[in-house]
Amino acid sequence: MENPLRAGIRLERTAGPCSVVIFGASGDLTKRKLMPALYSLLRQNLLPGSFYILGAARTEMNDEAYRKTMREAITEFADEGIGDETLWQNFASRLFYLPIDPDQPDSTEKLKKTLEKLDGQWGTEKNKLLYLSIPPNSFSSFIRMLESAGLNRSDSGWIRIIIEKPFGRDLESARALNREILRVFREEQIYRIDHYLGKETVQNIMVLRFANGIFEPLWNRRYIDHIQITAAESIGVENRGTYYEQAGAFRDMIQNHMLQLLTLVAMEPPVAMEAEAVRDEKTKVLRAMRPMRKEDVPKFALRAQYAEGATEGEAVHGYRSESNVKPSSQTETFAAIKLFIDNWRWAEVPFYLRSGKRLPRRVTEIAIQYKRVPHLLFQEEGEQIQPNFLIMRIQPDEGISLKFGAKFPGQQIRIRQVSMDFQYGTSFGRRSPEAYERLLLDAMLGDSTLYARGDFVELSWQHVMPILEAWKDPAIPLATYPAGSWGPPEADEFMERDGRRWRRP
Repeated sequence: MENPLRAGIRLERTAGPCSVVIFGASGDLTKRKLMPALYSLLRQNLLPGSFYILGAARTEMNDEAYRKTMREAITEFADEGIGDETLWQNFASRLFYLPIDPDQPDSTEKLKKTLEKLDGQWGTEKNKLLYLSIPPNSFSSFIRMLESAGLNRSDSGWIRIIIEKPFGRDLESARALNREILRVFREEQIYRIDHYLGKETVQNIMVLRFANGIFEPLWNRRYIDHIQITAAESIGVENRGTYYEQAGAFRDMIQNHMLQLLTLVAMEPPVAMEAEAVRDEKTKVLRAMRPMRKEDVPKFALRAQYAEGATEGEAVHGYRSESNVKPSSQTETFAAIKLFIDNWRWAEVPFYLRSGKRLPRRVTEIAIQYKRVPHLLFQEEGEQIQPNFLIMRIQPDEGISLKFGAKFPGQQIRIRQVSMDFQYGTSFGRRSPEAYERLLLDAMLGDSTLYARGDFVELSWQHVMPILEAWKDPAIPLATYPAGSWGPPEADEFMERDGRRWRRP
């Protein structure tokens, strides 16, 4: 029988018997994303009958207290709330909690005994999905505990481990992290999660390109002038000042999410819709990316920080006045970069990436600008015909828009730009699954297509390190921009010197 994934078809499948063990289970991610996603999967009958969830964290709590906390979280954060009480009782009966500290000597034995008991009770065939929803400084302790408990290998059943970002904070730490986890787990067991890859429009990039004969022939340097990828947020750092001081916009968004989007746009067609084939092509894009020299950083990258301004009509203070931020902070809240991919398809086509906080609106999009027509037959006096754009909106209002010129009604030939729009929310009559729903189910099914591979992570850090090193130099200025604007004037100049402009989403 033909493999449906090889044929390019993904069938909705129910996961087989397994357990999900969440370490760091009292944290914010579990409450906001993981539990609502698992509850939604149960609602859709995509979880097996032989299934349970074990939450493990340092916080002292019993099963009933944990179930109460998770009920409150699902009520607040799940799209449809608790809904049917019978469904909740089914879910709650599968939900358990283990207070555990990996640095305590008795933790390993407590974990082993709890899992053995629950495996026997629920008939999971010892299949386990381990989720490390923990801060980076706890990573080593938990990995050692899992190794001591024998939870990296199984005589029967499978064991997989999901690792949350940040996966390192520079090339050296990413390599060390890879070495540490590969000492205990095999690469095929490791699922490095990037929730952006679970979004419907991100997955639709490959379908748009490889399932439609009108797009792929034009997807190259002959027809495309440049590509812009924007990830804008209207909020500030809010209560994440301590984290953001260590990360900044570049580490937080560009090194991971935005390079992932770039590789999906730029990759060659994979030989099959299988995990390794897709990930091979994405990694080839990074291998073809033009290396940046430290001395060239001012020409190809810029950074800025938001000052006081107004967002949605309300006055807001600047980054340096945020909680847990240094008054003299040099951390960037806006970053832009120009990249080139030196291969046959993309030679000399610039890719512009930008990300920032306290911008006018929350939007993530990929905008492909096609080259202008070679001869402007219909040019009006003093006016240029606008270029064509293909725009993929990742969030909000997921969809795709094609902008092209059309004749304005009347006796004269006047050209106006119009749009053909496709929106997920209105076209299919069903909700798009949340990113974590898709990614958790894929991990249970053993499909790593939408997860980052170790070599991809290291290559992405390798490309951004010259920028991060250059920005340590106080001679390279940190620009500022008013909160509520589209970034500093330097960002506009960054494009204008190439004869181009940023789109205003």
